[in-house]
Amino acid sequence: MIDNYQAQSGVFYGVGVGPGDPLLITLKAHHLIQSADVICYLANETGSSQARDIAQHSIGSRNESSIEIAIPMPMSTDRTAANTAYDLGAKQISEHINQGKSVVFLCEGDPLFFGSFSYLLERLSDLHECLVVPGISSVNGAASALQQPLTLLQESFVVMSGRHTDVQLEQALMSHDSVVIMKAGRARPRILAILDKTGRTADANYLAYIGRDNEEILTDVTQLANTAGPYFSLFVVLKQERLS
Repeated sequence: MIDNYQAQSGVFYGVGVGPGDPLLITLKAHHLIQSADVICYLANETGSSQARDIAQHSIGSRNESSIEIAIPMPMSTDRTAANTAYDLGAKQISEHINQGKSVVFLCEGDPLFFGSFSYLLERLSDLHECLVVPGISSVNGAASALQQPLTLLQESFVVMSGRHTDVQLEQALMSHDSVVIMKAGRARPRILAILDKTGRTADANYLAYIGRDNEEILTDVTQLANTAGPYFSLFVVLKQERLS
């Protein structure tokens, strides 16, 4: 069954390609990428796509007649512009599905964990059959890179975002043993200040571009520049004295 697994006609697949290492793409995702009629992904203004870069080895062995769709996504916090891009992308995808084609959407990490696929699923799930293939999230990738457990025994664990308010981040850091703050990027100076304020600077680790050639890991965040960082970065905050 593994060798014969193929994308089915008229189905829209959300496929997680993991945090960066192409070897972390699941076999199911690999077979779907290879066999789908259409591959689509988000791209920036220059046409570059992180998801496609991660999946390039799987894409490279596809049929020459296959189709690729790059959905341009404005690199801003303007939700109106983003929603317009998702509307246009959903329309393109729907047109291909209506022609009986199988469509795979590539998503960094896991499609339903801070995943862009969620916004397309919302637009297409009532119109077409949609299936989801989970991927390894950056949270799991970060724990593996650090070789540190995210939680042990009764330790509490929460995932936050750099888009949360100062008060929300402070409450999470004060209330939970393990805290992951994703999408650190522009919020990095603010997060560093909040870590200092809550007394958790020594507990914090910083990672960017996990599993990629330009991977960055800092276990001492006092060495981190107090400036904005890359979008694909996160803080992993773990108690130094763990439960045993």
